[in-house]
Amino acid sequence: MELRRTIEDLAADAEREIRDGTWAPTPADRAIAAKGAVDLRRTVGTPPVQEALPAIERLERLREALAVLAVCLARVHGRLAWFLGAAVTALTPVLQWRALPPEGGPTFNSVVPTATQYTDAEDALRRLHQALIAVSTA
Repeated sequence: MELRRTIEDLAADAEREIRDGTWAPTPADRAIAAKGAVDLRRTVGTPPVQEALPAIERLERLREALAVLAVCLARVHGRLAWFLGAAVTALTPVLQWRALPPEGGPTFNSVVPTATQYTDAEDALRRLHQALIAVSTA
């Protein structure tokens, strides 16, 4: 629940800043957030769908979601960039996960995540999706 909690805090901060008028997303911010939300939705499905996938596909989709966020981050500045940067940083443990056995070679400090960790990361991305929708409609 660590990733989900961190993303929840970030999303709540972003939504509060928008609601309080501290952050007024630009039209470019809104467009990029909308595209990011659509792309995230495509990568991480509903809990029953995700949980039915083999571990390697779950990990593939999580990494794809990180790529979506990185592309969005590369195209923005200011508060949206700071928000996305913090989200990507929070989700970096996913980059150390592996779904394959080491087969006698180096693992480069990668670890096999638990089913709970997969679910936590997927829930975090679903929450991030909601936050991006909030930015896109602000």
